[in-house]
Amino acid sequence: METTATPAQHLSDLESHLGYWLRRVSNAVSGGFSRALQAKQTSVAEWVLLRELSKRDRAAPGELAATVGLTRGAVSKIVDKLEAKGWIQTEGKEGDSRFRVLSLTRAGFRSLPVLAKIADQNDESFFECLNTREKKILRDLLIKLAEHNRIHGAPTD
Repeated sequence: METTATPAQHLSDLESHLGYWLRRVSNAVSGGFSRALQAKQTSVAEWVLLRELSKRDRAAPGELAATVGLTRGAVSKIVDKLEAKGWIQTEGKEGDSRFRVLSLTRAGFRSLPVLAKIADQNDESFFECLNTREKKILRDLLIKLAEHNRIHGAPTD
């Protein structure tokens, strides 16, 4: 009697894929961070935009969109939320209602250390089982993969 192999017998184990483990860890790390930020009524995308804006004195929404890898429409929605919180301010150009320049407000600057502490605590919690050398190796490997695969922009979800 001849036995035929089932399709599953020719498949590699899910757990044998590096991508599986990267996604599993990434989901846990980013999910924990997202939940912690929600306690401060802030999204990961808002945090990313605040961090990028804090690196500059002022920036146009389009410049931020290009840096973080979001559409201008998505950035516009995030900007509206941050402006409603009083964390950023916009300046227009006389005669051009489409032109806006963004900058952090005092409240926005004050929010940064609080949110940064959440990010730091999230990293500490998830990666505490690694020593300093292992963390450096992991970071270096992830950077190498991102550069090799031309992965740009900041994760915002």
